[in-house]
Amino acid sequence: MARVAGRFARVEPRRRARAFVLGLLADLPRKNCWTIAEHAGDESPAGMQHLLSRASWDADQVRDDIRAFVVDHLREEDAVLVVDETGDLKKGTHSVGVQRQYTGTAGRIENSQVAVYLVYSSTAGHAAIDRRLYIPRSWTQDPDRCRAAGIPDDLRFATKPALATEMIAQALDADVPAAWVTGDEVYGGDPHLSAELERRQVGYVLAISRKRPITTSAGVFPAGLLAHGLPKRAWQRLSAGDGAKGHRFYDWAQVDIDRPPGSSGHGWLLIRRNRRTGEFAFYRCYSARPVPLTTLVRVAGRRWTVKETFQAAEGLAGLDEHQVRRWTSWHRWTTLAMLAHAFLAVTAAIERAGSTPPSELAPLTCSEIRRLFEAFITPARGLAHRLRWSDWRRRHQARARASHYHRQAVQQP
Repeated sequence: MARVAGRFARVEPRRRARAFVLGLLADLPRKNCWTIAEHAGDESPAGMQHLLSRASWDADQVRDDIRAFVVDHLREEDAVLVVDETGDLKKGTHSVGVQRQYTGTAGRIENSQVAVYLVYSSTAGHAAIDRRLYIPRSWTQDPDRCRAAGIPDDLRFATKPALATEMIAQALDADVPAAWVTGDEVYGGDPHLSAELERRQVGYVLAISRKRPITTSAGVFPAGLLAHGLPKRAWQRLSAGDGAKGHRFYDWAQVDIDRPPGSSGHGWLLIRRNRRTGEFAFYRCYSARPVPLTTLVRVAGRRWTVKETFQAAEGLAGLDEHQVRRWTSWHRWTTLAMLAHAFLAVTAAIERAGSTPPSELAPLTCSEIRRLFEAFITPARGLAHRLRWSDWRRRHQARARASHYHRQAVQQP
């Protein structure tokens, strides 16, 4: 919290932000302004709601501090920047950016809110260092709707790959040490992202469709056709990294891609084959210098760390539990959740680097660190505090129910 203290002009929001992060790290059954305020000992959620909506502080400046904190402790010159999006399912239509759209969270088209994240991944650990809320075109074409949700007037529609390109460029301009970028097909199919990375001479391993045309010395072929035409000796059994059940072994092959005339660097098609099902996955790769197949496989394997980051940040720090509707509130909640998760990720990295656990003990994980941390900092609240909150919740719920019934009666013909 000392890292971000200077971003708050007054002591009150600074202290409340600390209490908010402690609430995010607490083992609460549901994390929202109500439960976090009760955990902090407040008499109502008004203070926490003020912190997210009206208090004077800049979430982007705190984001910059989180990025510096993560890089300071997880720094690696050969680190990988991983981009991916995640969605939060929503029931209404007023939450900023919500519409019926595809979300990987549900695996189908749902009424949801989607955001793109940038994760810093090194051998020491991984954590999110930036975020962008995806605002669909249906929103940007409706100024009144954007204004009602607090979206800045100058915001223009941007695709998910464009948001990812913006975050990567901002991180590299801030001297974040990273040699590679990886992402799924959404980002591998965008020519502007790969062109920007090649201009900066940053390597990438980006997933592509099996139908993507690949230019080789023998001609132009779909990636899937090239995979079926490779001889047996072209395949190598390599690990894509550790998984929950040990090393993730696949068969891998590498095919040279012809670069455009006058361009520098080296390009490859990386092909992964599942040893059990025979299913293929394809990656378009670039590096300013020649690299072995093992390096490309290592980078491709790092893409899974973004899923682990989402799982930990949502399960341990409430990243997906926000119940906010406006632009500013979403960015503030998300940033403080990223801060809470970065604390856990960095602490786990420090513990792993500082000592070797006995052979009968597994290394400390983010989940176990959160349990231990909460045991030290959880405030003890008496019965009077719990009764006051019970009374407040019941009064609020009664007012909300009465308002809802009244609105229904007015709308009846």
